[in-house]
Amino acid sequence: MKVYFIGAGPGAPDLITIRGAKILSEVPIVLYAGSLVPEVVLTHCNPDATKINTASLNLDQQVEQYRTAKHNNQSIARVHSGDPSIYGAMAEQMKRLDELEIDYEVVPGVSSFTAAAAVLKTELTKPNVTQTVILTRLSGRASAVPEKENLSSLAAHQASLCIFLSGRQLQETITELSRHYKTDTPIAFVYRATWPDERIVRGTLENIMSLVNPADWTLTTIILVGDVMREELPSESCLYSPEYAHKFRKASTKSATTAGGVL
Repeated sequence: MKVYFIGAGPGAPDLITIRGAKILSEVPIVLYAGSLVPEVVLTHCNPDATKINTASLNLDQQVEQYRTAKHNNQSIARVHSGDPSIYGAMAEQMKRLDELEIDYEVVPGVSSFTAAAAVLKTELTKPNVTQTVILTRLSGRASAVPEKENLSSLAAHQASLCIFLSGRQLQETITELSRHYKTDTPIAFVYRATWPDERIVRGTLENIMSLVNPADWTLTTIILVGDVMREELPSESCLYSPEYAHKFRKASTKSATTAGGVL
């Protein structure tokens, strides 16, 4: 008997991993966060599997499902939205499983921040713009953000920022970001990336709030901000330059760069 923590991906049923879909097709019990995981993802499940929506269950009630499954020697798939290692509340479940001496495995998934970048058709790192991506959120009722990680201090790096779970605090988010980013810095709100009802709005820190009704973005919204989203590309990477040599490719000119990068 084993518990599989499976990243369901951002929403589209074909963005779950092959491994995750295979496990869903085999296990007899599936627990899923119905408020976050679309039911279409469950089409990968065994038709005879018992499917339990955990949206109304507290942690103790979920653990009871694991305990019963162990007694019956039945494996369980615990399906999380996106990737379970990011805001997945997985650690507390694993602690309980350790106490119950139940084996478990984590199957990674496509995160909503990479899905949001994909639907925006943007790269989160660009040469001479930023090589850093920061994932964060604002404090909420379920979990507070440590003061040393407050949004203003992270914004001071002016890296690519991906802000989860903060749709209820849009104006506060814009105010904090504006302390460090220029007012014309690009920003995007992405609601339910890859779902059928996906919505996107682009703007700048200066005008984004005039383009939205905040009430429409309170749930399942991720915010991406940074100069990296400008269309201009100040310079290209050396990686594919004809003059750049590495382990797998020779330079095409005598001025080959042989710096230590290895693909």
